[in-house]
Amino acid sequence: MGMRLPRIMLQAKHMLRAGSLLNSSITASNVPKGYLAVYVGEPAQQIQKKRFLVPISYLNQPSFQDLLRKAEEEYGFDHPAGGLTIPCNEDMFLNLTSQLSGS
Repeated sequence: MGMRLPRIMLQAKHMLRAGSLLNSSITASNVPKGYLAVYVGEPAQQIQKKRFLVPISYLNQPSFQDLLRKAEEEYGFDHPAGGLTIPCNEDMFLNLTSQLSGS
């Protein structure tokens, strides 16, 4: 019995393979193997969103999948930063990722 991945996760994996998460100022050498570059910031935030590298293992975590669903709801698959944008407060994102790294 195979595991079914949410559509956003499948799209993220496809984007990684295609290299579309990397814009012209970010090269593949900036993202180590096994990591995903994401941009984090509130949707109404006018300043540039902050870029983070997260382990792709986070894609299997339900709490991170919730963030990916919010990203899909907010932006669809047309991300304004040229990469995957997570629409949340930076402190909340850091709190979540620190919990995930501890588990």
